[in-house]
Parts: sequence; structure tokens; C-alpha cells
Amino acid sequence: MEIVSQRARIQIDAVSTLPLYRSAPSLEVRLEDFELYAMDRLRVLKGISDGLSRGKKPEEMENLVRDLWKANMRHLDSSEVINKDIISHFVLRLVYCRTEDLRKWFLSMETALFRYRFRLEKSEAQRALMAEFDLPCKAVSSAEFENVSDKLNQVVRSIAPIAPTAPPTLTGDAIFYKVPFEEVPELIAGRRVYIHKGYAYVAMNQVVSLVVTQFRSILSKALILTNRKWTSTIREQEKDRLTPIVEALCTSYLGPDYSQPKEFGEISVKDLDQISKSSFPLCMRHLFDKLREDHHLKHGGRMQLGLFLKGVGLKLEDALAFWKAEFSQKVGAERFDKEYAYSIRHNYGREGKRTDYTPYSCQKIISLTPGVGDHHGCPYRHFSDENLRAALDRMGVGSRAVEDVMDKVRNRHYQLACTLTFEAVHNSQCDAGINHPNQYFSDSQKILQSKNNAAA
Repeated sequence: MEIVSQRARIQIDAVSTLPLYRSAPSLEVRLEDFELYAMDRLRVLKGISDGLSRGKKPEEMENLVRDLWKANMRHLDSSEVINKDIISHFVLRLVYCRTEDLRKWFLSMETALFRYRFRLEKSEAQRALMAEFDLPCKAVSSAEFENVSDKLNQVVRSIAPIAPTAPPTLTGDAIFYKVPFEEVPELIAGRRVYIHKGYAYVAMNQVVSLVVTQFRSILSKALILTNRKWTSTIREQEKDRLTPIVEALCTSYLGPDYSQPKEFGEISVKDLDQISKSSFPLCMRHLFDKLREDHHLKHGGRMQLGLFLKGVGLKLEDALAFWKAEFSQKVGAERFDKEYAYSIRHNYGREGKRTDYTPYSCQKIISLTPGVGDHHGCPYRHFSDENLRAALDRMGVGSRAVEDVMDKVRNRHYQLACTLTFEAVHNSQCDAGINHPNQYFSDSQKILQSKNNAAA
């Protein structure tokens, strides 16, 4: 893809709006669109990841994908929607080709997105997409259908939900395809198809499994090839333009800006001990407690906690007083003024380039690699099982909820583990999930204020 000032049109079969992303189109894309389109698609993929992690049912996932796509992938020019779809896919393919873990996540999420978008297509569009894939299947003739209809009906009845009504029966106009059985491992594993002489008989409403298997295989190979191109030529050629964008996108925070407190105004130093227990997420509560205990934090911890406190409403003057009161017990007031006060003023945009720094998001914190003696990072990722269980117990998380949290941690769903902690501590649902420590604080304060108002 070329990155310039205008965009070319992408032509696609009008029957379907679902591209196959076989090869990067010959496009001219504005640099700002390169990043914005990718971030919009990333919101969709991360929403899908959260839905799958929460165990949503297929019907719920269909609705979720429909809503996510509608909310994030629109365009003021309706004719540009397909362009945005294709551009954003190939940008993220570049972003997520670079490591095995990134490839694995992107492959899973794009495959899930394709699955549910395919299911939402009309049957005519589905058949058109099947033809584009050149799938190894052929339609079952009427005569053959009659010969195997009893076996097919047995399968249909075996997988139908238990109900007081009569079991479903296939009619003569049912559409089936014969497919080499190795092409539909998902259906074979679930015993959802009839197999005869090496062929699986796949119903029209099951072909999504065949199509998705093909899509996943093609994309998996494409990601490897993209990685080779990235490492051999693209990264160096675009080091001053695209490479910084590509390398930052996979850890980009996509939610609200918490650089300035908006909803709850300012907090004072005297409030910190109380609200740290009631409304701080575990990552910040751990840092706060360690600061109180040791009267010191290394640079990574100071940055993570300091920017968080700025975001929840601690003014610069109070921040200087708070940090000085702690550090002076360890290093003395004079050394604090010389070595540490500057960086605090810098975080508030009062020194250096006067940049107004933003609090760290969950993605940023999870990506950190704390060393020996460091206390920053994400406890759900960086704590041992024993330490994490003890920390959750101190937060008042019940034993059953702790097991749910630990299950998410084992599966590397760290933000969902934090979400479950929030729900257990506040006895309240958090459907949006936790994506930022300051969001945790904000949502916590809303719940506590609501309870206080109800009790008044």
C-alpha cells in the first residue's frame, strides 16, 4: 500500500460486503487514515476478544460483532466503508505480524470477526463467497440426498436442542455439500456431520466452519510472509514514517483521555489512604502501599502511580507535597528537591517540553517488564499465584471469585481478571470491561456515590 494524499477505489462484488483480503490492494492511503482506520478496527477486535473471554454464546457474539462493526467501521462516505475495511485489515496485518504472540492473537480475532460477519450475510452472499474461495466441495444432488437422507436426519436430530416439540426433519430442498472430512475438523470434533467414504456432508447452515477454516489457513500463511517483508525491507525503509506508528499500534489505548480529571474534580492528600482502599485498581493499590511501606519507588513505579494520581485529580502542589513527605523519610527533603521534584513537575507539563502526560492504560502497563526491586506493571501478569491470591484477599475478593480471577490469569486474560476483581469488590457488573486504571477509579467512584446517595 502506498501512503500518499488520495485514495483509490476498491471494486468488489456487490453481492457481498465481506472481503477475503487475499492480497494487499494497490492503494494510495492518507497517513492519518492509515492510523485512524487501524485503531477503529482494533476496537472491534478487542471487543470480540472481550466477548469471547466472557464466554458469550454464538448468538450473543453475532449481535456483539454487528454492534461493534456499526459503531467503529462506519464512514461519512458510504462508498468508502469497504475501503476502510480492507485498508484497516492490512494495516493491522502489518502491526500484528511481528511476533508469534501478536500473530496468534490477530489470527484468532480476525477469524472470529470473519466467522460472525459471514453468518450475518444472506445465503446468496454466502454462496458467492464460497465460490470465491474455490472450496474443495460439491453440492449434493437430489438423488444422492435421497440415498443418505435417513443418516442426515439422524445427525440433525442428535444435535438438535432438547425440546417438547417434534424433532426437526430435513426436507427435499435442504442444501448439502460433500467435503473431504479433513477440511471441517471443527464439525468432526463436535460430531455434527455425517461422514461417508471420506466425505463429510455439510449443511448450508454449517458451511461457515468450512469457510472459516480456509480463511484462517490463508491468513496464517500470509502473516508469516508479511513478517518476512517487514523484517527484510519495510521496517528500515519506513523507519521515519510508518514504523513508529506500526510499532505503537498494538499497545495503543483506545478509550477516553484521562490526562485531566473530569468527573470527580480534585482530590487532596488526606483522601488518598481512604480512596486507595475503596477505588484503586490492584496495580495502583500495590504501588501506593509499597510507597507507604518503603517510602520509595523506582522510576517505573513513580511514573505509573504518579500519572494515575494526576488523572484522578491530585493537583501538582499536592503531588509534590505527597511524594516529598514519603521520600524525605528515606532520602531527605534536600535530595528529594534536587533529584525527584523535577520529574513530578515534568509529568504535569511544567518542565521540559511542557507536555501534558497521560496516565498509563492497561495495555501499556501489561507490556511493561519490571525488574528486581520494581513494583510497577500488572499484578495479574507479573505476580506469582501465591502473591496474587494474597493481594486479592486483602481487597476483599471472595474465594469463589478469586478462582474465577485466577482462571482468567492462567489464560492470559489480564484485563478480564481485573474486571472480575472490580465486579467482586463492588458487587456490580462492569459490562464494558476494565481498560484503564483511571476508568477503574472513575467507575468505582460512580458506584460508591450512587450507594451513598441511595442511603441518604
